[in-house]
Amino acid sequence: MLTPILDAGDRRPLYEQLYRHIRGEIEAGRLKAGTRLPSKRALATHLKVSVVTVEGAYDQLLAEGYLRSEARRGFFVQAGAQEPQPERGPAPNLHEPIRPSYRWDFSTGGVDTALFPFSTWAKLMREVLSGQEDRLLSTPHPQGVPQLRQAIAAHLYRFRGIRAHPDQIVVGAGSETLISLLVQLLGRQGAYGVEDPGYGKTHRILTSCGARVEPIPLDRQGLQVNQLDAHQVRVVHVTPSHHFPLGIIMPVPRRQALLRWAGEAPGRYIIEDDYDSEFRFSGKPIPALQSLDGGGRVIYLNTFAKTLAPSLRISYMVLPPELLERWRREFWFYSSTVPSFEQYALARFMEGGHFERHLNRTRTRYRARREALLAAARSSGLLETASFSGGDAGLHLLLWMDKRWNETELVERAAQAGVGLSPLSAYDLSPAPADRPPALILGYTRIAAEEMAPALVQLKRAWGF
Repeated sequence: MLTPILDAGDRRPLYEQLYRHIRGEIEAGRLKAGTRLPSKRALATHLKVSVVTVEGAYDQLLAEGYLRSEARRGFFVQAGAQEPQPERGPAPNLHEPIRPSYRWDFSTGGVDTALFPFSTWAKLMREVLSGQEDRLLSTPHPQGVPQLRQAIAAHLYRFRGIRAHPDQIVVGAGSETLISLLVQLLGRQGAYGVEDPGYGKTHRILTSCGARVEPIPLDRQGLQVNQLDAHQVRVVHVTPSHHFPLGIIMPVPRRQALLRWAGEAPGRYIIEDDYDSEFRFSGKPIPALQSLDGGGRVIYLNTFAKTLAPSLRISYMVLPPELLERWRREFWFYSSTVPSFEQYALARFMEGGHFERHLNRTRTRYRARREALLAAARSSGLLETASFSGGDAGLHLLLWMDKRWNETELVERAAQAGVGLSPLSAYDLSPAPADRPPALILGYTRIAAEEMAPALVQLKRAWGF
């Protein structure tokens, strides 16, 4: 069935948009000679337009010779209607870019999939299939199935001190989907502030949604709140529990300053991205920004990508009551973007205590890898010319180098030796301070503890010191 995107706001009438789409498909050869088109009534029903709209498009195509009509049979693409394609340059490369493969991969974009509890998850999936057939085939609640939202609310209270009602939680297929919804909910007036350096994908998502994005510099305590007004920021995205990639944990006084900023003018909001807060290895727990918020200005955002697996594609946000009311009034028509099957399985996984046990197990494994990485750096002599930071939380460390080194050259030499690293400069949204030393990002989720020593020896050898 033909499925063109017809825009009622376009200055061209709908029939002309449909006519141009079908003509383009014929001329490109995607609709072959002799292909039978849908009936006018069937296509109108499919596109949710009037039969008159389809009739106008078909009549124009008939008049121009792109279609022929056969009594009681319908409309067919006319032979010879395809236009010869003009000569073009070399065909574009449609192959996906090849991702480099390293023996020691210190990238930060994944987790150790060997730690995923496959047997437990498979058991729960079978239980869901056998016990909830009707629910699986029904349209899920727009905010996510209630069972999962209740489990998330209980988890947030126990582990993050967040008192959120399940009705405040919206489940979505990844943080990208939820951030895109938030731009629609919060509007595009004013600027959206993001941390600089920071996670570049957030910047791209906000920009693609039509928001004006302002990079906000950081200091040793995180985002500089006093810079928000200068950039006319109305909504700010922050990672206070563990900044990526600098590893800064925002102290409570800076969090309180950020909350005061949000409360100074109507319409200001903070998006708290708590993406890997579960992995804190030392010191006392620091409360989530949302748990300190008394004015309904913090939108809490988290994901199961780091704790379970990126492919699960389940994230969630906690909306303040006022925003929840607006969301239900204006966006209730959105369907849930996560299949019911995965939602019910995850709910059972959390309710049965499996998620907590899995977190404890992975936290222990990753702590051992972090300690092995630090020990290998000391034993190899690497720390004689470099230093680590950002190790109190999260799943990566920042390796600061002597200023005589160049980040690009260090990364290239490492790659030639089979070691994959990322430069800090890859996450700069504006020019870095001239006095900032070169730094490299080392994620340690994909490398076994016993492999840290040979990896660091190889790295030191590649750099020639």
